[in-house]
Amino acid sequence: MSKNNTPSQEKFKSKIGGQALIEGIMMLGPNTGAMACRLPDGSIDVETWEERNGKNAPWYKKCPLVRGCVSFVVSLVKGYKYLMKSMDKQITEEEKEENGSALYTVSTVIGAVLGIVIALGLFIFLPKFVVGKIAILTKSRIIRSLAEGILKIAIFVAYMALTALMKDMRRQYEYHGAEHKTIACHEAELPLTVENVRKQTRFHKRCGTSFIFIVLIISILVMCLVPFDVTWQRIVASLILLPFIVGISYECIRLAGNNDNLFTRILSAPGLAMQRITTREPDDSMIEVAIAALTPCIPEDKEEDKW
Repeated sequence: MSKNNTPSQEKFKSKIGGQALIEGIMMLGPNTGAMACRLPDGSIDVETWEERNGKNAPWYKKCPLVRGCVSFVVSLVKGYKYLMKSMDKQITEEEKEENGSALYTVSTVIGAVLGIVIALGLFIFLPKFVVGKIAILTKSRIIRSLAEGILKIAIFVAYMALTALMKDMRRQYEYHGAEHKTIACHEAELPLTVENVRKQTRFHKRCGTSFIFIVLIISILVMCLVPFDVTWQRIVASLILLPFIVGISYECIRLAGNNDNLFTRILSAPGLAMQRITTREPDDSMIEVAIAALTPCIPEDKEEDKW
């Protein structure tokens, strides 16, 4: 549902997906990827590149379970690459010279490594360590796995809610909303104008936020089957099983994206609810950026664009 509770006008499900950047948006289509950013001077800068998500897709994108895991890693790497490029576009040449380009590069690499370490600590180590210290929760493997999962979800929700209070992150969430609304306009087969996009829903079942929630839910179910009771053994098991969990989660979000029934609505509900935090209503200037990013990604052959 959109801000004014207008239902989705979706006529087909597009393969095109995107990611909010710093003052910009990245879109990935079947054959073309594009990044559009609002520059400090007010203009929109657009970069395009070749993608292989259509007929020329690599073998792993057609292999269940494997495609989810590999695509997740590729998306993380590509997302970080263009996030850094969008940040770079907001920095003037004078500022780069003052701070030193080498120092800037090193700091971004350190930031990426720290981000991975913090994520692993928050979502894998911390929940298992905390629950492992509470005796009443460790008597049953199922109860322990549920407690770990609930704590992970609570940390995730709290983290996203806190970041939404930051001015820069709020703008990124607004660009996230612009991305969703523009894709919804494309799937409704309406002309990509600011007026048409503004009317669309900012919630999307195939969003990365929904995917993360499904990963958390699947991890609870999988860890219920892990026979280890020692905390460090459960941490190692989580790391080893992570590719498998991601692979299953990807197939689940494909299922939810392709079908509309009671099961898929239940599966999608937590992620859609979370998007009330991770997406915000964009202004018209953000919608213009989203349209600029999406337009080059639309293939000439519509069949290539169908999810």
